Amino acid sequence: MEYRRLGTSGTLVSNLALGTMNFGTSETPEEDAFAQMDAFLDAGGNLLDTADVYNGGVAEESVGRWLAARPSEVTDRVVLATKGRTRTGTDPNEAGTSRRHLDRALTTSLRRLGVDTIDLYQLHAWDPLTPIEETLSFLDSAVRAGKIRYVGLSNFTGWQLQLAVSTAQAHGYPVPVTLQAQYNLATRQTEWEMAAAAQYNGLGILAWSPLASGFLTGKYKRGAQRPTDTRAGQDHALYQYTSSNYEHSDRTWNSVDALRKVAQAHGVTPAQAALSWVVNRPGVTSAIVGARTLEQLTGNLPAADLRLDPDSVKALDTASDPHPAPYPYGAFGSAQRDRTPNDPEALGALIEKHANSVSSRQH
Repeated sequence: MEYRRLGTSGTLVSNLALGTMNFGTSETPEEDAFAQMDAFLDAGGNLLDTADVYNGGVAEESVGRWLAARPSEVTDRVVLATKGRTRTGTDPNEAGTSRRHLDRALTTSLRRLGVDTIDLYQLHAWDPLTPIEETLSFLDSAVRAGKIRYVGLSNFTGWQLQLAVSTAQAHGYPVPVTLQAQYNLATRQTEWEMAAAAQYNGLGILAWSPLASGFLTGKYKRGAQRPTDTRAGQDHALYQYTSSNYEHSDRTWNSVDALRKVAQAHGVTPAQAALSWVVNRPGVTSAIVGARTLEQLTGNLPAADLRLDPDSVKALDTASDPHPAPYPYGAFGSAQRDRTPNDPEALGALIEKHANSVSSRQH
């Protein structure tokens, strides 16, 4: 396991994190969840990620009971991360990043987890109704009270991240140290703004769904019926929604084909190759592995120490290229924002190249 700084902080975390979204469900009963956390710590992992809304709080409770049942020499190694913001009830104020909701959400998470302090408290998503100053002021008070150590963001777009960081800096509030975002070979649009903003501001990226709901493991085939014992084959609205997005994308299947070839060349599984790719992307601190079973987890852990050769990385990059439209994220838009000390202006060079290409086709 490799250790990296948690953003700009001095805390070190493993380059694979253990996600707990399934903990306490029929998919991953508590006994199995305990076994996963034991195996993860034994392998050198230390970052546990959960959220107040995972299974209505059951995931946090499972993590809390595991922490209480293990000796301090084990649990003291854990860097504990959770999130607040998502709706927790039917009342209008049981959602968002207002001081009122976050105060109650944080208090509840501390109780479920059975701890006095959470290492990384993440805003689960942007709240368009709450001024960012109110949110950051609450997080500042929570840090001062010793309830949380670091602030993180999740699912923020580039401008939202920049606003949060700049506002925190202007007011002397704790500056976020991480951005948790969906990032995998089949979801590279994250690179266009979110990852770029995180890197510019020194936020470490925590990649969720690094295996694209299991599609990058290679266990699914294009056009084939998905097995009912898999996440994509379950009658679950969220799983069906995310799976359908991947299933109907040529880029997903191109990535899977490339993964199979790279995995065979390296003597590893497609899942390990996919995890290695995302773990070693610029700005990524850790990839969050959310396994249903202990077998899945132990099969993925070797990816922490796997480095693909440059040719393999290039093959995966090519197969997974999201091919943005020329503007604003494609060649035309990127050229307008480009400038190097000694080369001609990128936009002019691009236009000239295009004109020459058109001229050669006409003749």
